[in-house]
Amino acid sequence: MDKITKWVWTGTLTLMGGLALTRFITSQVSKGMIHTIMTDPYAKNLAEFYSATSRTGIQDIIETNLRAEEGRLILRPLGSPRKFVDFDGLMFNTAHLSPMSTPLTEHIDTSITIGKRAPHPLRINTPLLISGMAYGLGVSEKFKYALAYGSTLAETASNTGEGPFLPYERELANNLIIQYPRAPWNRNPSILQQADAVEIQIGQGASASTAHRTPPGKINTRLRRRLGIAPSQQAVIHAHMPELDSFDGLPKLVAYLRDLTDGVPIGIKFSFTHGLEENIDLCLEADVDYLALEGAQAATIGAPPILEDDFGLPTLIGLCRTVDHLRRRQAQDHISLIVGGGFKSPGQCLKALALGADAVYLGTTVLFAASHTQILHALPWEPPTQLVIEGGKASSKFNWKKGAQSLAKYLQSANAEIKEGIRALGKHSLSEINEEDLVALDKTTSEITGIPLAYSSRNVQAVFRPGSK
Repeated sequence: MDKITKWVWTGTLTLMGGLALTRFITSQVSKGMIHTIMTDPYAKNLAEFYSATSRTGIQDIIETNLRAEEGRLILRPLGSPRKFVDFDGLMFNTAHLSPMSTPLTEHIDTSITIGKRAPHPLRINTPLLISGMAYGLGVSEKFKYALAYGSTLAETASNTGEGPFLPYERELANNLIIQYPRAPWNRNPSILQQADAVEIQIGQGASASTAHRTPPGKINTRLRRRLGIAPSQQAVIHAHMPELDSFDGLPKLVAYLRDLTDGVPIGIKFSFTHGLEENIDLCLEADVDYLALEGAQAATIGAPPILEDDFGLPTLIGLCRTVDHLRRRQAQDHISLIVGGGFKSPGQCLKALALGADAVYLGTTVLFAASHTQILHALPWEPPTQLVIEGGKASSKFNWKKGAQSLAKYLQSANAEIKEGIRALGKHSLSEINEEDLVALDKTTSEITGIPLAYSSRNVQAVFRPGSK
């Protein structure tokens, strides 16, 4: 037997012996562990952890430990894990014979107009808009560039969020909504005059209207210069803006912004809450052009769990109440409605549009789409958020041009699905879609929306052919 053959045999026998030994050890350890779990009393049994997590939930246990470790306010990224009532309790009515579905050769119009009465309304080719995300106080500069350029490629609009203005973001975005925040920055007329729409930010779904601050140690020199604050200063977003302290503060602010920007749409953003109708009336009296309202499912880069889990109204409830109130006030034809909070699919977006929204803000979904395969720069040792947040451990590896392409493809794909849904309803444009195209699967959803139940024959009208009995 030559040396090579001996090496092969020796290696094979060694490998087989190693595998057999590994299998034997694994088997013995597993048997020992299983025997211990099956015989130890609960007070000494590791299975107690399974019982505890089944009852309490792994997230609640983790957050309890984070509070015990930090002794201060904890901030959870990307929204609440709670399951609220949502759009999944609704289904669309398929067109077959009467009416028939729309042929593939016919054009489907998904364009929308925000600020229908404004001298310079915002017109875009899709109802899917990119929600506000703050540069520096949330996501990185490069990620904002991805959002801006991705919105241009997808023929939609992006939103600055509460962070400081980025001139290059304005250059990359064909349509840019500039937020007027509860903070000193972005108030310069030269900035506001570059907006395609201005959004007065008085609150949001994930963090209500609470104040929040970024300590000096988390603000780099570049960001500090754009915020216009000293090295020792915190970046503070206040609970409310001083312009609204007086009774006529909001009408004056809306009129000022409309005059300053030569008539672009002026909107206002806050979260759905039980006092919704009173807040809407104040907005109508201020003569806003659009409402941007968020449900309890909305997310942000970091908010206290109590605000994400226990405040506000689910998006479906808030949307239906808003639409009903705008109709009672005969305002639905001139006040545009953008809704956000928890939208995960084109189908959910189309249902919201059928219920009366004019457009949908996408946030978390946009983060996932723009990150796409680039999250591999962070995984498995860091969470994906470290790729997109300001100062994240993997943020320097983010390729914003690649992110913009991924985002645009997602938005184009989602808009194509919405068009397919419109075809399946036998229609030709978003403007033709309404609540009559929907049916409810459960009583709760039916009561919230006023949509008839699918399983109740009392809600079904018999259709007879001429001459039939």
